Amino acid sequence: MSRRAVAINLKIPDNAAYTALTTLRRLGIDVARVERSEIVRFDRAPDPEALASQVERDESLYNANKHRVTVLDEDAPRPGEVWIVQDDPDRPIGWRLYTAPGEPAENDVLTAAAERLLCNPAIERAIFPR
Repeated sequence: MSRRAVAINLKIPDNAAYTALTTLRRLGIDVARVERSEIVRFDRAPDPEALASQVERDESLYNANKHRVTVLDEDAPRPGEVWIVQDDPDRPIGWRLYTAPGEPAENDVLTAAAERLLCNPAIERAIFPR
């Protein structure tokens, strides 16, 4: 067993992601789509299938009617994603940004989005892809 992370996001329209998208565009940041996920990190996680099943059984994390679970390959933000950590480092919010051709945003776009909207440095910290 090793450290793993899952991303839990909405199947239904996500108003917070839509608001972030329109605001980032008004701020002049070139993004075509924004996805928001609750990231849950586990220190001693079983294999990916067992972990997904474990999360899907936890009613405090997952509702089958509105959520989807993705077990991440690494315990780190995916390409085009920034994690915003506030109180609990094991429960950041993941913001994944895509450009017009549907490609994950580059780090300069992520940095601008985090600095201008997604992260309040007084109380939060941003984690960028490696």
